[in-house]
Formats: sequence, structure tokens, C-alpha cells
Amino acid sequence: MPNALRDTPDAAVEMIKSFEGIPDGDASTVNIDAYLDPIGIWTIGWGHAIPFKGDFLRGAANKASARSLYPGGITKAQAEALLRGDLVDTTAAVLRLVKVDVDDAQLSALISFAFNLGAGALGKSTLLRLLNSGDFSAAAQQFLVWDKARVNGELKALPGLTRRRRAERALFLGEDWQATPTVRGRLRGALTTTAKMTQTSNGAAELPSKVPSKVPTKTPAKPRARTTTKTSPLPPAPAKRRPLQTAR
Repeated sequence: MPNALRDTPDAAVEMIKSFEGIPDGDASTVNIDAYLDPIGIWTIGWGHAIPFKGDFLRGAANKASARSLYPGGITKAQAEALLRGDLVDTTAAVLRLVKVDVDDAQLSALISFAFNLGAGALGKSTLLRLLNSGDFSAAAQQFLVWDKARVNGELKALPGLTRRRRAERALFLGEDWQATPTVRGRLRGALTTTAKMTQTSNGAAELPSKVPSKVPTKTPAKPRARTTTKTSPLPPAPAKRRPLQTAR
């Protein structure tokens, strides 16, 4: 029986914001502008992939289109609204997978994990199996397994992923994840957002050879009024995050 839908806890939002970072595609402007992520998808705010005509907007040639969808950029408040919108689906997916009662701290850690690696990775993980069997202590240790990536074909633990997994474990255990000694700085580069990696059977993150083919299924909602100007509309409602192909 799936858990009842719950709001995304603030702790999950703050953890994800800390590790995802918020790149600005044009530092010369006041607001936050769209940028091209490492796998060629136009993104804005805290890892929000920009939907366009049933797909994600891709490629350097579409810079003008990306900027036209967000004229004048967005504020941090609007970036958080997009993030929270993206997290609605992630939270719902986690709650469907988890068959035991979890508190907000435990749910937040699982949401951060799924947002970074994909709900598919969580669904096939030993972490979830142990959690659903009621072994919370053993499940907590499984966060640490998922800190590796293939670099030039070799499986290596990445410091950024190690920091994130240790922070998630600390939060899951009800500890102060921000006080964890290894939590320093923000994840940056090619492994900061969900679509930037796939997951191997050993819990390793791996950059995809090409952009995932699955596209968002939601129809963008009617634009809302922007808070930065009276004439510029807010961009379409958040689409689902880019999916991962997992084999755990």
C-alpha cells in the first residue's frame, strides 16, 4: 500500500539546493539566466530542465529560444518554485516505493537520493529493500555505496558524490547533515543533477554517451504572472526531471 502523498519537506529542498548549485547563464544580468548543461540540455535555476514542445530544449543553437522562454531571467524565489515543482514528482515516486513509515528527515534523505540518481535507482537498490524490511540502520549505510563513477572507463569514488551520500545518511539518521565534516562546498560539473548520470549495478554513477531519449509527458501549464516585470510571463510549469536508465 503506497504511502499517502506528502509535501516535500524543507530539509530535502535545502539539501538539494546545497548540492545542486545554481549556475547563472549570464552573470552580466541581475537575475538568473538559463545555461547549457554538460549534456547539452538548457537548464535554469536548481537543475530545472527547460521543456519545449514535448521535449527538453537542447543544443547551443537554441540559446535564443531558451532565453526567450525566460526573458529577463528568474529570481531565486522563482528558481525555488521551479525546484519545488520538480520535487512533487520525485516525492510521489519515493512515497510509492517506500512501504514503511518514515519521518520527514528520512523522507528528505530519500528524496535527495532519488532526485540525484533517479527513482529507478532507488527502486532497484539494496537500500530500499533493507528499508522496507524494517532494517533502518543497515539501509542508512547503503547510501554510502552510491558514490562511484566511471572516469575514463575506471570505477572511482568521487569526492562530490561521497559528500552528498554522507550528508544524506546523516540526515536519514536524524543528525545535522550540515555539520558533517565531509560536507564542504557544492557539487559542480557533470555530476550535479539527475540526468547527468546513469547508475551501474555497483552503485556507480556514469555519464551517458548520449542524451536520454525519454521526454516529459506533462503539457506545460498556462504561464503565470512574473514577479520581476508586469509584462513578461512566467515560463511553463515544471516538467518531470530527466529520467535515468538504471541497472541496480
